[in-house]
Amino acid sequence: MHNLLSTIQYFLLITAELTLLFLGISTIVALVLMYIPQQQLRQWLTRRGVWGNFLGAVVGSLTPFCACSTIPMTLGMLNAGAPFGPVMSFVIASPLLNPIIISMIWVLMGIKACLFYFGVTFVGSMIFGVALDKIGGAQYVKNARVKPNCCGTSAAPATKHGNLSAKLKASFSIAWGDFRAVLIYLLVGVAIGAGIYGYIPQDFVTQIAGADNPFAIPIAASVGVPLYIRAETAIPIGLALAQKGMSMGAVIALIIGGAGMAIPEMAMLASIFKKRLVGAIAIMIWTTAVVGGYVFNAIL
Repeated sequence: MHNLLSTIQYFLLITAELTLLFLGISTIVALVLMYIPQQQLRQWLTRRGVWGNFLGAVVGSLTPFCACSTIPMTLGMLNAGAPFGPVMSFVIASPLLNPIIISMIWVLMGIKACLFYFGVTFVGSMIFGVALDKIGGAQYVKNARVKPNCCGTSAAPATKHGNLSAKLKASFSIAWGDFRAVLIYLLVGVAIGAGIYGYIPQDFVTQIAGADNPFAIPIAASVGVPLYIRAETAIPIGLALAQKGMSMGAVIALIIGGAGMAIPEMAMLASIFKKRLVGAIAIMIWTTAVVGGYVFNAIL
């Protein structure tokens, strides 16, 4: 009975926190994007060289798009002649540096974990954008068309007109629509996390995925791929495992693997990229997760 009450309490508390956090951050981001024209974002991705990769990662971190919006935008930029490397940095950064994911890690896991996660994924997206360009990844882009917004979320604010009150209302409407689209995935993640928190013994988690197990991090990065349908599912599960004794390096690897290589993301990438390029992207994200996890444990 005590475990059941703890599980229910955990579920309700984390659900309330994530709901407020998701709606708040989504509203703020939607409002900010009303003042940044999408044309400006596209222009940033036309820069060549390392500066272009940097701006690609910046655009990816500013845009809380789901794969259904990121992929058509990616294809449109490539067809318009945007440099391949910066666009790839955008593709990698977009799911990993989603403002909602960053804010969830900050609130639930602390500022150190948040800053480290951001730094590793940002630098990784820049490096791998350059690498994919150098190895000739552009030749593996298909001639394809993808329907935008197939997941029901909004890629950008619907209006940029009106006073601040009208823009806030429109921004919240967008945030609410996005929240409804991911609610089931968020609840699944919180439910699994609550079950871990309430019923899985701490000694068991520590033994399997604690800091003393050198294989915990690559295993966690690999488990993240099939386990998470949406990135929002990863955070509450990672939090529960961290509270049970899983090393933070393994948690970071789990989140990077789940957020960057989610099954819908990989499936949509396969609709515009050939298998070799999709495989290269998956390997690079997995490598980021593993290296980031080991470095996190070593430093922090």
